[in-house]
Parts: sequence; C-alpha cells; structure tokens
Amino acid sequence: MGPLSARLLMQRGRPKSDRLGKIRCLDLAGLSLLSEHLDPKLLCRLTRLRELDLSNNQLETLPPNLGLSHLRVLRCANNQLSDVTALCQFPELEELSLEGNPFLTVSDNLKASFLLPKLRKINGKDASVTCSQVESLNRELSSRVTAHWKKFLATLGPEEEAKKFQADFVRSAVRDVCYGPESLREFTQWRVRMISEQLVASGGAQVCEADDPEKPPEVAPASKPRARAVGLKRPEDVPLNPSSTKRVCVTPSAPVEDSPVGPDGSQPALQMEPLHFLQCHSRNNSPQDLKTQLWACAFEPAWEEGATSQTVATCGGEAVCVIDCQTGIVLHKYKAPGEEFFSVAWTTLTVVTQAGHKKRWSVLAAAGLRGLVRLLHVRAGFCCGVIRAHKKAIATLCFSPTHETHLFTASYDKRIILWDIGVPNHDYEFQASQLLTLDSSSIPLRLCPVASCPDTYLLAGCEGGCCCWDVRLNQPPKRRGCEVEFIFSEASGRRVDGLAFVNEDVVASKGSSLGTICLWSWSQTWAGRGSQSSVAVVVLARLQWSPTKLAYFSLSTCIDKGLVLCGDEEGSVWIYDISHIMKQPLPLLAAPQAPTQILKWPQPRACGQTVTKTMVNMVVANAAFTYLTALTDSNIVAIWRRC
Repeated sequence: MGPLSARLLMQRGRPKSDRLGKIRCLDLAGLSLLSEHLDPKLLCRLTRLRELDLSNNQLETLPPNLGLSHLRVLRCANNQLSDVTALCQFPELEELSLEGNPFLTVSDNLKASFLLPKLRKINGKDASVTCSQVESLNRELSSRVTAHWKKFLATLGPEEEAKKFQADFVRSAVRDVCYGPESLREFTQWRVRMISEQLVASGGAQVCEADDPEKPPEVAPASKPRARAVGLKRPEDVPLNPSSTKRVCVTPSAPVEDSPVGPDGSQPALQMEPLHFLQCHSRNNSPQDLKTQLWACAFEPAWEEGATSQTVATCGGEAVCVIDCQTGIVLHKYKAPGEEFFSVAWTTLTVVTQAGHKKRWSVLAAAGLRGLVRLLHVRAGFCCGVIRAHKKAIATLCFSPTHETHLFTASYDKRIILWDIGVPNHDYEFQASQLLTLDSSSIPLRLCPVASCPDTYLLAGCEGGCCCWDVRLNQPPKRRGCEVEFIFSEASGRRVDGLAFVNEDVVASKGSSLGTICLWSWSQTWAGRGSQSSVAVVVLARLQWSPTKLAYFSLSTCIDKGLVLCGDEEGSVWIYDISHIMKQPLPLLAAPQAPTQILKWPQPRACGQTVTKTMVNMVVANAAFTYLTALTDSNIVAIWRRC
C-alpha cells in the first residue's frame, strides 16, 4: 500500500461524501499502512472525523501532527507501535484500542490514560481502573519528588548556577526516585521527569503546596498502617482488611509469635508483616467469592543480575493474575472461561523484531484442567500461544533452568512431556515441538530439575512416591520410563506433594510421612544407587510440620537465604532456616527440627465477616526474601513484607 489519497479516504469513509470535511468515520484497517503513509496534510482535512480505525497495519509510530483534534474513537490494534506519547494530540479521545502491539507494555497503557483525560475505554475495558492507578501513582511520585527537591536544595551552595542545578536535579530525581514494580519503571521514570521539570519551572511552588497544613502530603508506604487497603486495584480485585490484633511484626529483641528459641539460644532474625490481602480470582468478579481455590504462584525472574523481583504471578479458578507486591496493584489479569488453572511458570526470551532489534520478553506459562498450556506475554498483556499438551488436566509445569525455551508439563494422564516452545516468529506466534515423553506409574504432582545436573535428571513428586528420569536429549529413546524410585524408609510408596532443592545438593520433600518435611542428599543418595531401580534416600534432617492428613500443600525454598516455606490447613506459614542445620555434624538428631518461625493467619475481614482460618496451598518468596506470597483455598492472595 502506498501513500493515502483523497479518493481512498472518500471510498472508505462514512457517511459517503465527495468532501473530506463531511466524513465522520474512517476505516483504514488491513491496508498494510506504514507510519510514513499517514500524511498529515491530507488527514487534517478530515475536520469532522470522530472515529478512525488503523488496525491490522504495520505502523511503528503515529505522526505527531495529524490534525484530528476532535477524534473520539481510535483503533490501532495489531500494529508495531512502541510508543504512545503521540496520543496527546487527541484530547477528546474517549475510546482507544492498542491490543496486539507486542512492544507496548502496561506502562504504555498508563501513559495513554494520563495523556487522554476524557478516556472511557481502553482495549475494550473500563478505563476508570487504569485512571485510578495513574492518579495514585501520581500522588505518590509527586510526594517523593517534592521530598527529593527539599533534600537536593539542602546540599546546594550559594554559588551554584541556577540552570546547572536545575538540570542536575531532574537527572538525580529520575535516577533516585523509585516507586512501584519494575514493569512500571518506564512509566514512573517518565512521570518523575515531567514532575521534576514542572517543579523546577515553578521555582518550587509545589513544595509550598505540599507544606500547606490544609493539604497534608501523602504518607509514604513504609509509614502507613500495615495491611492497608490499597486503592490501586480493579473493582473486582477486592482488598481485605486484617484484624488489627493479628498483625505480626517482630523485633530482634523479642521471640517471634509461636517461634521456639533455637538450640544455641539465638532468636529468629526474620521480621514479617502482612501487607496486602486480595480477592483477584473471583468468579464473575463477585466480592462474595470466598471459595475459589488458588493453587500456584511464582515470582518473575529478575531482568538484571543481582536484582530481585517483586512481581508475582498467581493462578486459581479461571484466572491468572500478575501482582506487584509493593503496591498491591494487579498489573495484568488473564481469564479463560471454563478453565481452572493449577500451575504457572516463568521464562525470559530474546525476541528479534521485524526491524532486527532484540527485545527481552518475560513469558508466563499457565496450565490446568483443560490440558492446555497458555503462553502469556505479560508486559504487553496478551496470550501469544496455546499448546495442546495433554488430553487430561495438567497438574504442574516448570521451565528448564538452563534452556529458556524448554518446558516440562506433568499431567493426570501419568505422563511428563518436555517441550521446546521456541521463540515467537514475526507474527509473535509460538511453534512448540515435543522433545521427550516420560511415563510415570502414578500422577506427577511436582517437578524439579536436579540442581547440579538439570540437563541430565528430572525429579518428580508423584501420588505414588518420588521418581527420577534421565532427560538427556542426546540419548535414545524419546519415550522413557522412570529411571529410579526414591524410598523413604518409614512409608514407602506414599504421596510426595512437595519437592524443591534447597541448594545444589539438599532436597526438601513432603508427604512421605505425616507431620514432617524431609531433607535429604541427592549426591549421597545417587552414589548409593548402583544399578538398582529403587534406592533409599540419605536423610540429613527432618523438619516438624503440621500433623494434618490433608494433602497438596506445596513447599518452596528460598535458595539464596537457605529457607524452606510451607503453608498448612490453619492458614499459617511455616518458615525454616536450615543453614544452621546443614552445619551440624552427622549424624543429626533423630527428632524433627522445629520451625524457625510460624506466621499465624492474620484473620482479614471479607464480606462483613472475619476469615478466621483457611488452607494455605502454596507459599513462595522472592530471591531476596523481601516479599512472601501465600495462596489460599478461600480466594485470598496474602502478601507479607519483610520489615
């Protein structure tokens, strides 16, 4: 398609007219238009245009001076847009569609809401939620920039040149003023720069406004009441208020609630407080839903080495949510009617665009009852692939730690399949291929690549016990049975519903005996295997846990901190610091080791009643252990923060 012509506009415009100035609706969808084809001199003649459809083209940008100031509806879905700042030329815009632009992120949706004051719908959804997020972020960022301005002025000498210190202030504010999740970093930096420049231009007038006693500044999050109801969520993502008598924030000089003193007399160092309680998986968006079971959560991998993530994905019912733990904002929500999600897993891919640029994508895999794996491009907010993996429900899935495109899926059909999801093509579609099929004698519940050799062996906790498979791709055949079964002496063949590596060698497993979590050595167990098809694990220690007979409470580990985490049937979170246990000489004490700390359920209020207890199905923490997320049987996502 070449440049637009007046004749084409009249052909595709409504109502039909021989004058461009009378056209109110214009459909330019599917014409393979490039950005340079949008001629401002021609389009500015559409003085009455109210609705413009530019969907399904190849636009990388919108020209900044199209002259369509009266536009009410703009559709730009399925293009190559990477920036939305040109939308400010449409001050009357009420409806906007940007879906299917893979380089746009959640930050761009927030930018659009900020730039378009009359926006009512964005991507087919009510824009009021996004607008409220923008307003809340603006208040917090304005407060922080103002505080930064005061500190900056205090460091200046009288000889400082005005222009120089103003430029220095803007740079320092963009660098140092931070708030919200990494996924919104682009938006917050953009707003911090704008706020800083406005503050400099006003000569600090905003400081005076903030100091006005009739307009007290917004309180910083760290000093607000714990577990506050955050006003940044969608209407259906109901925040819950915890009972004030059940908040937990321990001090180093006092024992932790329900935490025994260690054998060496030391006190636990962890100080945790409940921060957010969310009902973001409600069926039909009902605030009365306290029955949807939430099953799995995982923190997004950090984008930079040494950094840590505060973005967590949760699944349960027909929804997958991506939540920022600091603010409680539900950044993205994906629904699949008729599905019940059981598992989520993250990977990070390098994608090459049509223009040859490399982009890093965080991709979230989600699976459940229908046996489908959905691949979600989280920052852009859409599903870019579906794998028909199994005919029965998928119990769990995990990505290989060494191959970013290799995905294991475990199903109720008693099979584990290794997939290569590949890298999306120029149409942002995945073409997955099957690499291996692993047969199991019982349903696999948890998957865990062996930490010291993830390309060689895969562990699985199953209904019938703990099994291991050889997953080397350079070895035949492509369909394999279990290589070895691990035996827990006191209860051979029992369900293993919790499994994770604590470090390169130590495995934590749960379910083989009531009331305990077992720590065992992979290397010592494997060394004693020989040619046997079953081998007893070499137990290093046992951890005391709930005596419940209920199953499917999944444990997790925080490898960097040497911690094991598990929920229970009362809503409590059991935390074990095993670093001191691993330093003890063998043989260790036969008695189970007590937990380092137990976080009691804070009893939030929902639907006018106190949720006195609930089952915590899964607990995970980010690598730095600054945030902990617990999923319940009662549609509550509980987020704790380390003080």
